[in-house]
Amino acid sequence: MKFLLFGETLTQKFHLKNFSLKYITLIAFLFSSSTFAQQELFISRNILPAYEKGTRSYDGKPGEKYWQNSSEYKIEVQVDPSTYLIDGSEEIIYHNNSPDTLKKILLRLYPNIFKKGSARDYQTVPEAINDGVFVKKIIIGNDTINLSDKNIYSVRNTLSTINLKNYIPPKSSIKLSIDWNYNISVQGRLRIGVYDSTSVFVGYWYPQIAVYDDILGWDQNDYSGQEEFYNDFAEFEVNITMPNNFGVWATGTLQNPQEVLAEETFKKYSSAKLSDTVIRIISKDQLNSKDLFNSDKSKNTWIYKASKVTDFAFAFSDHYLWDGLTLMLDSLSNHSVFIQTVYPSNSPDFHEVAEISKELIKFFSTTMPGIIFPFNSFTAFNNGRSSGGMEFPMLINDGSPQLRESTVNLTSHEIAHQYFPFFVGTNEHKYAFMDEGMAVLLPFKYMEKLTGDNKRLIRTVSSYKSIAGTENDIPPIIPSLSLTYSAYRNSAYDRPSIAYEFLHDMLGEELFIKCLQEYINRWKGKHPIPFDFFFTFNEVSGKDLNWFWIPWFFEIGYPDLSIDKASVKDGKVEIIIKKIGLLPTPINITIYFEDGSNETIYYSAEVWKDENTSFQIVQESNKIIKEIKLGSNLIPDVNSENDLIVIH
Repeated sequence: MKFLLFGETLTQKFHLKNFSLKYITLIAFLFSSSTFAQQELFISRNILPAYEKGTRSYDGKPGEKYWQNSSEYKIEVQVDPSTYLIDGSEEIIYHNNSPDTLKKILLRLYPNIFKKGSARDYQTVPEAINDGVFVKKIIIGNDTINLSDKNIYSVRNTLSTINLKNYIPPKSSIKLSIDWNYNISVQGRLRIGVYDSTSVFVGYWYPQIAVYDDILGWDQNDYSGQEEFYNDFAEFEVNITMPNNFGVWATGTLQNPQEVLAEETFKKYSSAKLSDTVIRIISKDQLNSKDLFNSDKSKNTWIYKASKVTDFAFAFSDHYLWDGLTLMLDSLSNHSVFIQTVYPSNSPDFHEVAEISKELIKFFSTTMPGIIFPFNSFTAFNNGRSSGGMEFPMLINDGSPQLRESTVNLTSHEIAHQYFPFFVGTNEHKYAFMDEGMAVLLPFKYMEKLTGDNKRLIRTVSSYKSIAGTENDIPPIIPSLSLTYSAYRNSAYDRPSIAYEFLHDMLGEELFIKCLQEYINRWKGKHPIPFDFFFTFNEVSGKDLNWFWIPWFFEIGYPDLSIDKASVKDGKVEIIIKKIGLLPTPINITIYFEDGSNETIYYSAEVWKDENTSFQIVQESNKIIKEIKLGSNLIPDVNSENDLIVIH
């Protein structure tokens, strides 16, 4: 039986009944510190109560008393593309499923990131600054909120607080009505924005209730640009009214295609929903046509619905091409994905992104992670930029890299995000490695098959080596919102994805997939924290992996192996590998012979599970050895000078 030590508090790792803490403490101290000190995961004092209250469990499953809140959004929005004015009203049914009485509500006003005086992680041009969100009216229940009384309603950067007159009891619901507007910042393109005069991607645009959970209570972290998001799962019905020459693409499923599309466009749209090959719903030849959308009225209202998603975004344009196809994933359940791409006619790559997306979704659904794609619609919007992308539920906002390989890689990364954090609802504010690191890992094998070698992993390893062991190499468990850019990038993407890959290698394909699938199935539609992931892998694998989690995710250290000794005698070569760095990595030895041939010896990182610092390799050889080299471009090692021994 194992224990976790927090200062002077010792807490058992499993539920105990009628067993005094002082006796646990006494028993624990009977064991030597070397037995336990290096093998337990430190759980912070603010997280530990969740395990004590039973909302989380030490086997990685949601606790018996797990709960989470949710909302139903019904949004009406008018968009004026000439002024970029978003004018909206919304009704929210908020469900307080917690055991707590809520005395306030926190609303996120994301567009305020471009408001004068708001804190931002990145510099922006003066022209990007505007007045932010203008909240015209808030009604909660039967109470109209006095927006001019700062004791009742206050705004700090991108977060507003409403102190309630009538509290929200546990296990109850309340209705909010909000009217608001704001002008999209034309010069501010932080993950979203105006990409040409009439092509716009709109995200983080509506007043959204912040998360209230069993760990944080209210999530009071502002959005300042670098760290991403943490939202509850919700139901959305969104009506978007635009001039009749604009198309609108959004999270969810279009409810009224026949009302908003011209007859010929509707026919092609309907064909695409039945076709497993690309249908050009709007082709280049049709762009000059005035009959792409319904022109019976001056404006069209596009109605989209989405269920059990964490956010809603949309895009519009009056001159974008539109492709579509449908991928059937499970004929028994009739689960299919309607895949769409929308892009300018001069896009160098998006003419094939629909087909690329189809193959990637098929790979994710059948191979890694081997969980059927969770949504019935997916749309890729091309913003005309040269690179970079951003994920939203069922919708991504991507640039156009120069190389096809890079297009596939970018698309794969953003589609992988549909699993993390939009299916498994991780907290990107605090633990970006739980979604970014996983979104880097999932396409590794696909990219390796595409390129012939794992260039994506090679680049990730190279990027990590440049920062490993420096002051910016921060353990991923440190909250992401505490980090600057270079530290954030490494902590969120490079270091964790390499750790996941070494874990994959160490457990083997079958067991790793089994663990990952169980984690996804346990936490789909919920909010896991890192310990839920770690404990699930420990429990499902039947292995105590804490020796691996601790150095890679909790401790300051770097990867460095060396060849300590090598000798050849009586037809055998003996090699001693020394583990100098803290982080456990695989061993890859290449023996080069005088005749020009070579032989590779490989061991997974599991050779270090007993916390040994050296490993002996004995290999028979009937050839004359020229030199022995340690390392691989797939394994980070901060010092290559100790990786080569010349025999002759």
